[in-house]
Amino acid sequence: MRCLCFTFAMASLASAFVVSAALAQGPGGATPVLRMTTEDWSVEVVTENLNYPWDIDRSGDRILMTEAGGTIVTIEDGRLNRYPVETSDPIVHDGGGGLLGMALSLDFQASGLAYFYHSYRSAAGPTNKVIQARFDGASWRETRVLLDGIPGHRLYNGGRIAIGPDGHLYVTTGWTENRQRPQDLGSLAGKILRMTLDGQVPADNPFPGSYVYSTGHRNPQGLAWNEVGDLFVVEHGQSAHDEINLVRPGANYGWPLIDGDRRRAGMETALLHSGDETWAPSGATFVGPELLVAALGARGLYVFDEAAGALRLVFTSGDRLRDVLPVGQDLYVITTNRSPRANGPSDDRLLRLSHK
Repeated sequence: MRCLCFTFAMASLASAFVVSAALAQGPGGATPVLRMTTEDWSVEVVTENLNYPWDIDRSGDRILMTEAGGTIVTIEDGRLNRYPVETSDPIVHDGGGGLLGMALSLDFQASGLAYFYHSYRSAAGPTNKVIQARFDGASWRETRVLLDGIPGHRLYNGGRIAIGPDGHLYVTTGWTENRQRPQDLGSLAGKILRMTLDGQVPADNPFPGSYVYSTGHRNPQGLAWNEVGDLFVVEHGQSAHDEINLVRPGANYGWPLIDGDRRRAGMETALLHSGDETWAPSGATFVGPELLVAALGARGLYVFDEAAGALRLVFTSGDRLRDVLPVGQDLYVITTNRSPRANGPSDDRLLRLSHK
């Protein structure tokens, strides 16, 4: 089994990932994921008919996935359906941009409301926005723009969004290959943003009147909370030095002035980093007390091994893994097999991993 070893300096991680009340057992069952290897999983190919999927979520018995080209794929009762998302500004899928993150409202089954992060083209060039959209059972239509004008890039857009334990929406944005923006409080690039579900700045945000929750990020693509509400973010480093950070409101995570083990007054050193290895982390979630990370460059599903101070490989199919979703005792993973630097179809699939 291959593992990537990382510098570690964090307190114990704990969480409870809550799924549908219809599934009584906790995610991952009784067997810690840390003990698993690729050979311990039974793998089902749920579908191979995906093209650059980016985010996966679940509502009842329905699995939903975004595709960067601007569509939502649903799988229910073994049937696959694909729906374009109608938006006020056309979704632009170029490189790593497109229809990226998705967060379903807590009452999605009744309201059909969800939140999305997508790329578009403005007078400033590549740009991103956060929207609300509604599914009426037959189509997806934008209902509100929560925030637009987020600087974009062909490769570095961040793109993950999630509703936190506090009921607010959290958004990751990329640095856009601009060394000033991550450290500039006046820019939305290279940040974690926090907003209300109607797009307002929460009164308790760390910088009054600003969406900015934390600064100094390079290309964060994963958000996960533990059971006490601590926020962990995974992000791509420069060629290597990929990071996991414990995010505090108002903190500065250093990019591009520091990365890895480097230190500087007023900036946070990474809790966990990949050193000279490339991991390219994307989706992250907790399963019980274990932090799981889907890795693109390292082509596998990894779990944090606290005792070893490492990320340990627990599954690989040879695919670039974009995101992971726990459902009952199973894990669903989606692939993004085309590099954002390449062109053409991505030839992707949805896999279900079950304990043997």
